Parts: sequence; structure tokens; C-alpha cells
Amino acid sequence: MTLTLSLLRKKHRESRKQILERLREFEQASREGDRRLFEELTFCILAANTSSKMSAKCVDALRPVLFTGKPAHMKKKLVGIYRFINLRPAYIYHTRSYLEKKHGFQLQKLMSSFQDPHELRDFFALNPNIKGIGYKEASHFLRNIGYKGYCILDKHILNSLHELGVIAEVKRPANQKQYHGIEEKMKTFCREVKINVDEMDLLLWSMKTGEILK
Repeated sequence: MTLTLSLLRKKHRESRKQILERLREFEQASREGDRRLFEELTFCILAANTSSKMSAKCVDALRPVLFTGKPAHMKKKLVGIYRFINLRPAYIYHTRSYLEKKHGFQLQKLMSSFQDPHELRDFFALNPNIKGIGYKEASHFLRNIGYKGYCILDKHILNSLHELGVIAEVKRPANQKQYHGIEEKMKTFCREVKINVDEMDLLLWSMKTGEILK
């Protein structure tokens, strides 16, 4: 099925109620405390190169050891259900240790200290102590806890933007400049078609996957 502007508008009308409900669920997550925020960060560390359903399943499996366990404990919980059992538990452990030692694991306080949304995302995307998180994952994390205005440029979004003529080729952004460039093109397109950028992200993703889940 070719993605066209008329089809996009039709699907937006049909699914907007569900999309807005999902966005409200994301906003609720930000009010559930520091541990909930770290679970979402863990979800995004795990989600790279796998599905959202798989990442959510892994977070459920890790929950008993997520805040106290070492990489070996996390690895045991993921055996048989996850592919990247060597690197990702180490990423989660390193990130948790950094947030505990440097910021007292006060994630809500830490995040509220940023006034600039770009600086907030840069903190997670560019911080060498936040392992396994780049611009796409940082955008995903912030959107999943209720922050607005970030584009999650995964393969589904990039393919959709290419089909709609927003970008010339399907190529994952390799650096900050490229990410910002595609993000601005997507935001410009959203303004032109009068669909909120946060709604557009879930709309395009659901049209490719059949679910408003991400």
C-alpha cells in the first residue's frame, strides 16, 4: 500500500482518539517517580534493533534485578528471550551506576533542571556515561515519559517520510547535524499538513506496524 497524503489524513481521522490516549499515557509515566523513568530508559536501551514488544517483555523480566543487580544477574534474566544479552545489561548497569553516583538517582529533579529541550536530549544522547542511547533512543525515551516535540527517526518513520516525499532517501542520520536536519523537515511537513508532530510519529509508526504501541 503506497503511502499518500490523502491516506495519511484518512488514517489520522480514524486513529486520532487512540493516538491522543496513548500520548496521555506517556504523560502519566513522568509522574510515576524516578524508578519508572529508569524503566523507560532501560526500555529504550533494549529497544535498539529489536521490537517494542520484545523490549517491554525484557523490562518485565529484568524488573526484579533492575535497580540492584549486576550485569550477570540481568544477563540471566534475559537468557532465552533477548539477543543482546552481553552488551545491553552492561549498558544498563553502567548507566544506573552513573545516575546513582553523579545524580543521586533523582531523575525527575535532574530532568527538570534543563530549560532547553535540545539540551535535555543532548544530555542523554551525547553523554558517554549514558550507554546505548543516541538521538533516536533519547527522543524515544523523552517522548515515552511525556515530553513533546521530538521526532523518533526509526526505520518506519524514515521509510514513511521518503514515501511522502519529505526526504530524498532512506538513510539513518549518522550524527547530530543529520538528525536535526531530518527532524526539521518532518516538523515542517507536520505544520504544512496541520498534524501535530507527536501525533504524526505514532500515526506513521502505526501505519507501518498496525499498532499504536511504540
